[in-house]
Amino acid sequence: MAQTLAIADNSEVGRDKISAYLWSVFLICFLGNASAGTISTIASVYLPVIADQLAITTTSEEINEISAYINALYLAGWAIGGMTWGLISDKIGRAKSLAMCLASVGIFTIGVSFAGSWEIVVLLRLLGGIAVGGVMVITMTLLSEIWPAKTRSIVMGVVSIGFPVGIFSSGLVNLWVNDWRQAFWIGAIPLLLAGVSFLRLKESQQWKVSQLNIAGAQSQKNSHFKAPGLVHGAVVFGSMLIALWSAFSWMPTWVQSLLQESSGQTERGSVMMILGFGGIIGGILSGWIVKVIGVRKSMLVCFVGALSISILLYGFTREFSFWIYPAIICLSFFFGISQGLLSFYIPQLFAVDIRAGATGFCFNAGRVITAIAVFSLGSLVLFLGGYGNALLLFSGFLLIGFFFVLLSKSPEQLTPK
Repeated sequence: MAQTLAIADNSEVGRDKISAYLWSVFLICFLGNASAGTISTIASVYLPVIADQLAITTTSEEINEISAYINALYLAGWAIGGMTWGLISDKIGRAKSLAMCLASVGIFTIGVSFAGSWEIVVLLRLLGGIAVGGVMVITMTLLSEIWPAKTRSIVMGVVSIGFPVGIFSSGLVNLWVNDWRQAFWIGAIPLLLAGVSFLRLKESQQWKVSQLNIAGAQSQKNSHFKAPGLVHGAVVFGSMLIALWSAFSWMPTWVQSLLQESSGQTERGSVMMILGFGGIIGGILSGWIVKVIGVRKSMLVCFVGALSISILLYGFTREFSFWIYPAIICLSFFFGISQGLLSFYIPQLFAVDIRAGATGFCFNAGRVITAIAVFSLGSLVLFLGGYGNALLLFSGFLLIGFFFVLLSKSPEQLTPK
């Protein structure tokens, strides 16, 4: 089947005028991503407390094991959800799928507040991760199909910073709310967004036309996994993702391990806020950086910058000091550029009828390895002599992404005409 983008004459994409409806979709997608960012990282900032309170014994080995399960299975769920919800939305539509994902995120997040054991927390985080994976894929896919081309890259860049805004917000929640059970009531926000989405969102014209153009389901079988650009997108996004989520999942605990005379609540919250702040700035500037130096050079700068800061931060820091904060800002800045760039770029690699599924694969194939990395990191701490050395090890995946971008075809050659 020809991989062409069928766009109706009255498609939203064809209009330069931005309607009130488009702004409402933008707001839902931005707040959905922000909620996903908060919910994805809120467990990390409360992780030492959650593991300590729910552990049967309070040995450091058991606390590390519980923390690893909570972090790793959430990411595993995210990977599963990103791929499966992408495929589902290709079949039943973006609007229905997004509303269902948002509702699931809210329900499973609020459920953590009532968990009586760490096993229940792990299960609810797994299910919540599946739903968050769907939100992250579907919001970007929907916007890529309905927003006018003239301002699409800018708007998608802004929406991509919703996630670091959420990360920043999780730091604020940690500073303001001492009780971790109360903190997980943040799930009420995506639950409210789900209700608005059910009432407000419509399917994109591009998706409707793609359904009309499908002569039979058999012709679509496995087409997601034969799409040009699939491997390119998965490796580039995945290698950055492993380093990014190793940092987001374990950096608060790493900071805690550096402290000598502090409970760590203020420092953990501050670090998470700074991670979010740097990501916001990077995401905002990503579109302009690409316009100045191009896609390939932008990605290479991100990989080199993130790796350099990781070596400085994890390799040479033995005690907590003020300089850690600007270093984390720089690290998250490079992460933010990469996420803003790739969130806009990757959906454009694929035809409409397979876009969400293929994008979901690219966004989440690396997350499977990330989940293994995050789980293994907890076990490797003792073997490698600390959280810093373990985080440095997984930052090495940035080298894979760097050389893959350097030696592969240019991104422009992979984009379908």
